[in-house]
Amino acid sequence: MVGFFRGSWGITIEIMDIPHLIFIRPAAEGRGLDPRANIKKFRRTGGPPEDYERKVMPYTASEIKIIEAKWQKYWREDKTFQASPDKNRPKYYVLEMFPYPSGKIHMGHVRNYTIADVIARFRMMQGFNVLHPIGYDAFGQPAENAAIKHKTDPAQWTYRCIDQMRDEFKKMGFSYDWDREIATSDPEYYRWNQWIFLKMLERGLAYKKGSSVNWCPDCETTLANEEVIQGQCWRCKSEVVQKDLEQWYLKITDYRESLLEDLKKLNHWPARVIAMQENWIGQSYGVEIYFREKDTGESLPVFTTRADTIFGATYVVLAPEHPLVGKLIRGAPHEGELVSFIKRVSKFSKKEGMFTGRYAINPVNNEEIPIWIADYVLMEYGTGAIMAVPTHDQRDFLFAREHHLPMRIVIQDPQDPQLKVSDMRQAFEDNGRLVHSKQFDGLPNGEAKGKIAEWMEKEGIGKITEHWRLRDWLISRQRYWGTPIPVIYCEACGVVPVPENQLPVELPKNIAITGQGGSPLAQCPQFVQVKCPKCQGDARRETDTMATFFDSSWYYLRYCSAHDSSRIFDKDGVGYWMPVDQYIGGIEHAILHLLYSRFFTKFFKDLGLVTFEEPFSRLLTQGMVLKDGEVMSKSKGNTVDPDEVIGKCGADTLRLFILFAAPPEDQLEWNDSAIDGSWRFLSRVWSLVENRYHPVADPAGPIYDQEDKELERERNLAIKRVTEGMSEGFKFNTAISAVMILVNKIDKYQIPDDSSGIKQGLFNKAVQTVILLLSPITPHICEELWQRMTGAKASITSVPWPTYDSAALEKDIVQIVVQINGKLRGKFDVASDISDDQLREMILADEKVQEYLQKRAIKKFIVVPKKLVSIVV
Repeated sequence: MVGFFRGSWGITIEIMDIPHLIFIRPAAEGRGLDPRANIKKFRRTGGPPEDYERKVMPYTASEIKIIEAKWQKYWREDKTFQASPDKNRPKYYVLEMFPYPSGKIHMGHVRNYTIADVIARFRMMQGFNVLHPIGYDAFGQPAENAAIKHKTDPAQWTYRCIDQMRDEFKKMGFSYDWDREIATSDPEYYRWNQWIFLKMLERGLAYKKGSSVNWCPDCETTLANEEVIQGQCWRCKSEVVQKDLEQWYLKITDYRESLLEDLKKLNHWPARVIAMQENWIGQSYGVEIYFREKDTGESLPVFTTRADTIFGATYVVLAPEHPLVGKLIRGAPHEGELVSFIKRVSKFSKKEGMFTGRYAINPVNNEEIPIWIADYVLMEYGTGAIMAVPTHDQRDFLFAREHHLPMRIVIQDPQDPQLKVSDMRQAFEDNGRLVHSKQFDGLPNGEAKGKIAEWMEKEGIGKITEHWRLRDWLISRQRYWGTPIPVIYCEACGVVPVPENQLPVELPKNIAITGQGGSPLAQCPQFVQVKCPKCQGDARRETDTMATFFDSSWYYLRYCSAHDSSRIFDKDGVGYWMPVDQYIGGIEHAILHLLYSRFFTKFFKDLGLVTFEEPFSRLLTQGMVLKDGEVMSKSKGNTVDPDEVIGKCGADTLRLFILFAAPPEDQLEWNDSAIDGSWRFLSRVWSLVENRYHPVADPAGPIYDQEDKELERERNLAIKRVTEGMSEGFKFNTAISAVMILVNKIDKYQIPDDSSGIKQGLFNKAVQTVILLLSPITPHICEELWQRMTGAKASITSVPWPTYDSAALEKDIVQIVVQINGKLRGKFDVASDISDDQLREMILADEKVQEYLQKRAIKKFIVVPKKLVSIVV
């Protein structure tokens, strides 16, 4: 509040500044005075401009807080959004990727969850039985880091953060079924993680093996390949090193064919997500060629999809992690340098390489070619070894140029058949005929690819095969705050699964976490020391916990019967609600989370628990929220606190801005002035109801004048545009724009004092349509205004979504543009149902048209209905 001012008419005015704008309203409002009466008296005494009534907006910060709290309380007590199966209504399951409980929500959360909430509310009004749950991805390393930093317990920190986030979600008015709320750190949830693990162990899908793993020295935990981003830990950004450990894996590779093939069924997923999954699974057909090391004769298999270039191979390159590297460099004069090089490049990829001093024999021509180690070859693809053909592969070309390695052309460029290696500025990767390839010379390389492969297989120097990029999923983590892996080690019995009736294996409480020395569970004797379930002898528990992606790979199924203590989920509930109709989340989860969720769903189908193949029918990946061109980040100091925005102008204003500023898939640039614009628009809507809406009986059989018809047309057009915008591609910004156009039309609509009630009725109908169309987007203000207009006691979500009349979209009068020889020569307002003959007669009779025609013969008279006439003379 700025202050009070006593006007000449004797009424005190309260001047508000909300936000950056000044509005005036009678301070005596609420004590029995009619604000509209005071406005009229203000006008008679002079002062404000004639449009003052539209500028008096009693939708102030104090009212916003009261209204939003009122309706949030109503939804909570009425259980408006509580969902249960109903065979008489179509179901709609809308779900956003659940958050990690970091305490306060950020604008990324606001955008993701507002999009989902609008979809949920829209579908409710369309008559769908909507499930819209929420939970928390609560396990993970950040909680342990916070516990160390704040000298607290990870559980205390996590659940305090959950309480904060829950309060903020409620402030935003999200339509969650709170009875289904879950947290993955609850024993009642993670016991089913353990149950899934045991089922996978039974079927040979969970296994333990020793291998070189990605190790984060700061987090002191292993990382899956997907969690290593440019050589760094995806969580803390520390440099990742290689370490040999015994670890637990899940055999996701057993499902690689169906994971790849079923991508074809996902017609409503973004194309780039499909492409990312295809590339990650990475099916390749080619030849495994048996090179051998010159001195030892050790086999060195190389996989290639380009058998047509085998005669051009001039060196072999191994990944730094290749199992033969240790043997090859042992005893080499520069062994120390090679070891240092391997350690360095295992952290970063800089396109570096080093010669081993060893040679391989190319089996097709018995040439000796050098063996190199380089970081551009990945152990995850093929055999971890490649044959390098620098003239026909750009990566090999650049590497060979850098290290002065030999090159040989084996595919002739048809446009430059005399091309020499010395003249090449880049690799030739197009098609041509083979040269320097013995009996295959002259063949088109596409044809030669298959013939060479068959020849190598026949000669026993290669094998036609397929390779997959996908590797089994490493799930072991050396941390406390995660699901304990339900396995016991016994000297007599070996690896013993924890019996199902002993689940959950709970985390010990109040454990000391220092961030040093690996898994905190290993330092807890009361957890580690147990009896073997088989022989009752002394044994020890597994002290690794599960990767948090395990938790999030099936939570969408748990929501269907969130607190069922007797089974992982109710099959009937899952049968009714699943699959998820609309899933919403960030593109950063396109590989990790989505691939694992698809894997789990297929596993559950094999167990007979579900009947569907894919968990998410539709996927929307929303863009990030930026400020000053950069992603909002605390480290960059460019964050905007949603609480501050809500405190100034309400959750509805924030929701409106976040949806209007950009399409969901695009990045959104934060704009303070646009926030103000959203608040001003809602104030205009409020003012329409408060100042101009007066209930009248519906007039029977009204006769519309042209202004009435235009209002009705704009009302129906808004319904059409908003419905399409909500349904097709979630074009919320264009939907909101359509409502704004309708509001402008309503604002200009005149209601004479002596009206029979017809015009007031049409006005009211249009305003009601605005409120219904906006209600999924700005639910609090729309609930309040709908109640004030109609006296309804129930939530506006129970009101059917408005439908439009196609006939009302037709204009009585349309404007026809006339062109003569392609140049604009006139515009005519005509009846929309005018015939082509009548239109021709009218246009040709026009004096100005006759002047342009100059009595020349008309060759063509083309009519584009209701738009254009083109005359060619």
